Amino acid sequence: MAWNPLDQDPNATEVTVPGELRAAKVAERQILVEIEKHRFPEACCFAIKLALEEAITNAIRHGNHNDTRKHITLRYRITPEKAAISVADEGRGFKPNDVPDPTLDENLNKPSGRGIMLMRAYMDEVGFNDTGTEVRLVKFNRR
Repeated sequence: MAWNPLDQDPNATEVTVPGELRAAKVAERQILVEIEKHRFPEACCFAIKLALEEAITNAIRHGNHNDTRKHITLRYRITPEKAAISVADEGRGFKPNDVPDPTLDENLNKPSGRGIMLMRAYMDEVGFNDTGTEVRLVKFNRR
């Protein structure tokens, strides 16, 4: 997916929270309520919840290195047709293509890469900005 930042969407909602899981859960719940309002099927809700949790966890742990002085920013726009969500951190970023494939034999015991793999498996579109500090997730409503 070509990078398409939600910050250029005037109808997107933006929430910035401290870089800790408890604070991020409140924002996550807001997004999931919006998804439920638009009557996404249960399977789509599960997929979005799982991918969003992975994105938030990656932003806090790997992006911000658990530094609670840093924040994460969630931008989202939920319509009856699709859910578009981005999660940005204040870290140095990374190169997604450099993350080892966790399904290869030589990487089975390595802890990295599984979150990205899950996001890609459950979402219709997953993209990263050029610096690797923001991920964008898209799921289409398949009612």
